[in-house]
Amino acid sequence: MIFFNLQNNKTNIWKYNSMPDRSRIPRMISTFNVYIISTSRYLIAGTPITNGERLELSPEDISTWIAFAEEWKPLYKLYSDKSYSRTTAIKDQLLLIISRTVTFDAKYHLLDRISTSPQVTVTDIAVFNIKRGLLQKKTHTISITPVKDTVRAILKPIGGGQAYIKCLGSTAQRPGIVAGADCVQYLYCIGDTPPLSANDPGLKTGLSSRASFTLDIGAAFQGKKLFIYFRWFNTRHPELAGSWSGMMEM
Repeated sequence: MIFFNLQNNKTNIWKYNSMPDRSRIPRMISTFNVYIISTSRYLIAGTPITNGERLELSPEDISTWIAFAEEWKPLYKLYSDKSYSRTTAIKDQLLLIISRTVTFDAKYHLLDRISTSPQVTVTDIAVFNIKRGLLQKKTHTISITPVKDTVRAILKPIGGGQAYIKCLGSTAQRPGIVAGADCVQYLYCIGDTPPLSANDPGLKTGLSSRASFTLDIGAAFQGKKLFIYFRWFNTRHPELAGSWSGMMEM
């Protein structure tokens, strides 16, 4: 659980209320209201599995996001009545919920994980206000060329169900994120039977903003085979992602 000191956050609250809503999560009360209500409903909609489950979000991710919405609703109802119940205290509480939601996303990369899910759709991206450019008015020119380089990865088992991974460009001498990308996306599974391709629905997904990182698969899988694919990825522009590497095995 995350706690905030109201006095220490006055400056940030003022910024959230006065800045234009250009970010993924709106900072203005009226636009955040639409955003948090619509996204929380969207996460639990869908059958036979919900949208949140399809996007591989954990039950904790989903319940925390919905909790923000449930905490928000009664306060926003009070705020909406300008004549009787809108007070500075109510407004500050709403702005703190916005601040906590933004902090939660920054800490756990919920929107980044949605954008990099193999199951992500155009509707998902639009509902969560993730995509720039095609779904929003362009204010500047961006590259429309996908990353051409492929990931060259070095895998090293380090025990305890962990693997140390270094990702390099095809001609690079040391690990590093290539131009046009801001992270490495990977798909993997554990077992004796390798996946047929990177499109296998049984693959788990992840991403790292660092070219060298530790993948913690879990001690229970120590001694099992790891099958994994990599590609260069841009969280702001998922459509510019590079091609998947060949499958690697460890």
